[in-house]
Amino acid sequence: MEFNEIIRSIILTFHYFFLFFTIAIVGGYIILAVFSSKETVDYLKKNSFINFKDLIKSPLAPSISIIAPAYNESLNIVENVRSLLSTHYVNYDVIIVNDGSKDDSLEKLIKAYDLEKVEYLINYKVPTKPLRDGVFKSKNPAFDKLIVVDKQNGGKADALNCGINISESKYLACIDVDCLLLEDSLQRMIKPFLEHTDRKVIASGGVIRIANSCKIEDGKLIDINFPDKWIERVQILEYLRAFLLGRMAWARLNGLLVISGAFGIFDKEIAIKVGGYDTKTVGEDMEIIVRMRAYMEEQNIKYKVAYIPDPLCWTEAPDDRKILISQRNRWTRGTIETLKIHKKINFNYKYRVLGLLSFPYWFIFERMAPIVEVVGMLYFLFLVFYQPLNWSFVLGLFLLAYLFSLLFSFVAIFTEEFTYHQYKKKGIGLKLVLTIILEPFLLHPIVLYAAMRGNYDYYFNKKKKWGVMIRKGLSKT
Repeated sequence: MEFNEIIRSIILTFHYFFLFFTIAIVGGYIILAVFSSKETVDYLKKNSFINFKDLIKSPLAPSISIIAPAYNESLNIVENVRSLLSTHYVNYDVIIVNDGSKDDSLEKLIKAYDLEKVEYLINYKVPTKPLRDGVFKSKNPAFDKLIVVDKQNGGKADALNCGINISESKYLACIDVDCLLLEDSLQRMIKPFLEHTDRKVIASGGVIRIANSCKIEDGKLIDINFPDKWIERVQILEYLRAFLLGRMAWARLNGLLVISGAFGIFDKEIAIKVGGYDTKTVGEDMEIIVRMRAYMEEQNIKYKVAYIPDPLCWTEAPDDRKILISQRNRWTRGTIETLKIHKKINFNYKYRVLGLLSFPYWFIFERMAPIVEVVGMLYFLFLVFYQPLNWSFVLGLFLLAYLFSLLFSFVAIFTEEFTYHQYKKKGIGLKLVLTIILEPFLLHPIVLYAAMRGNYDYYFNKKKKWGVMIRKGLSKT
């Protein structure tokens, strides 16, 4: 076979590969959008007549421990704890785990909530780093639900494990301390654990919204605003797509592989049985869900990972490109680690939906997609120099891909507008449309670069870092 024929065969192979990959990923997005719409409609119908206030009053409401790791959160710590203590639920406590902070987070908490050190019997169900200054409780009866633990630094996963050891509740609500929970968050998130009698609900996740530029007072969300910075706007759009379309669809299929570390509720018994959070990965939120699901499959127990589409949790997103890249780099490494740790699940029929659908989808379209895209770009450059191209056809393909991305974003916006409609102020709709048009050119290159950096750092950078999120503080004016 001549050299030119070999090149033509390689080109033809690449053509078919990229064609089938594109068809698969576009088809996958369309299917997810259909399942998401059905799940959203069913959820709204089913919950339209439910009185969540009954859960506040009922003495039978299951106990929940809100566990919030904190590391150098001095800027927001007092306000955020006040938000957690304002939750409308009858049977809960708040466990703040100060994970070796180097700032004055602990001192601020002691002063604001009149804390004193107490003797506390800890049942070490999962191993963690030792305590530093110990356990604190408030002398003020108004804050009797608050427990503050000061321990040596061990990372977020280790701090969550410490909270598990401290907790005496049946369920764990694990959140980021910088998040702001709405007052009825626990009522809505605990409902799936109570309503499913044919299977065991092992975890429940919720929608995360971006609080940048929103008005916060006394730990409460007062006014929802749309940010001025483009880097914050495009993340709002990205979150709407991910949470209202992607995760809603996977909830319908009972195939969720991740619950955001910002806010999720877990069955403590199962979390302990699988050994708690893995302290060796930067993607502990995804890894523990995969491990819990694998455990339930291996024990042949019917189970469900539920998802609540209500906007219950608001958090501060990166407003700086460097910090955003660091965050997405970490997300990529966390995904790689989790998929590698649990690689036996991939295409394994013994794990049913988890092994035959969820895991392969994440591996092909989340793990491999950035690599395939970069290879596709290099391949396109090769074609430009190797042979003449039909530029009308090329431009048509690029336009088609661009229009599809716009369509998927518009579906997410319409879903938001016709369901929860959080952005109600005049002019925000036009800003959202403009964001949709520009987002593929503004956010996607950054996300793609961060994903490739994450791959490089995972395989070649020995000094892997968790990444730092610098808080600017949620708006109070």
